[in-house]
Amino acid sequence: MKRETIWKTSIATTAEAEDAVAELLATHVAPSPSAYTDVETEVTTVSAYSTEPPANIAATKAALAAGMKQLKHFSLSVGSARISIVKLPRENWADSWKRHFPALEIGKELLVKPSWIKRKLKPGQKLVVLDPGLSFGTGQHPTTGFCLREIARHAKAEKPRSFFDMGTGSGILAIAAVKLGYEPVEAFDFDPQCVKVSHDNARRNRVETKIKITQADLTKLPRRAAKQYDFVCANLLANLLIAERDRILARVKPDGVLVVAGILKREFSEVQSVYEATNWQLVASKVEKEWRSGTFIRAAI
Repeated sequence: MKRETIWKTSIATTAEAEDAVAELLATHVAPSPSAYTDVETEVTTVSAYSTEPPANIAATKAALAAGMKQLKHFSLSVGSARISIVKLPRENWADSWKRHFPALEIGKELLVKPSWIKRKLKPGQKLVVLDPGLSFGTGQHPTTGFCLREIARHAKAEKPRSFFDMGTGSGILAIAAVKLGYEPVEAFDFDPQCVKVSHDNARRNRVETKIKITQADLTKLPRRAAKQYDFVCANLLANLLIAERDRILARVKPDGVLVVAGILKREFSEVQSVYEATNWQLVASKVEKEWRSGTFIRAAI
């Protein structure tokens, strides 16, 4: 039997540069890279996986190195920027993921775990099964964790609440929302690969008929929304949250909840000011490592 292999292209960097490095790898290697941060060294490793090696390994390394220099030129802290391209047996690749992705409990309400972990649910606890792979969003990233905790905190069993996920990635937030009783649940992402992965994950969790997942570009959505939601999660880059504030807020009900995440600590104050300028109030926030997330509601007049 032929032993399958997989190629892993990685860049060692910082949490601050994680998203930019992921874009770089997506451009030159493979779509939807994944990231892992070592809690002891605080080094973030962003990796792209493919079943075929780069057509020209030396040229690929040179292009990635040039891209990292450009990021540094834009004042991003890129860390060591060490690039590696290695061939791994598929079984070893799978085992490496298993070491880094434990189960995640969100209070008493939710358990997010990879398929290989066996754990009994607590009474009333809902399950989301999500294996790490070629997409973001396994619940391990601080911004994803904050969103999950807020979704659980605002779930109301006596009355289903509508939910909208902007930039769904792996679909984890929308899947969790369905499990926790939100209805209807809708989500979109700009990346067609993320949309495909989200559909696959929804099917795996048997909620595919309860989530509407589409491909869309936030910057091209109508400024006036045809539909508003009780809970909106916008796990996006700070510049997009700022530039598209009005499109985002147009989709939140007047008495609804907006969670913003994916924001570097040093950028959060600007995001907060932009939203508070339209009479929205920050009511919850959390800082983890390089990241800060927040929850807004409309301020009482």
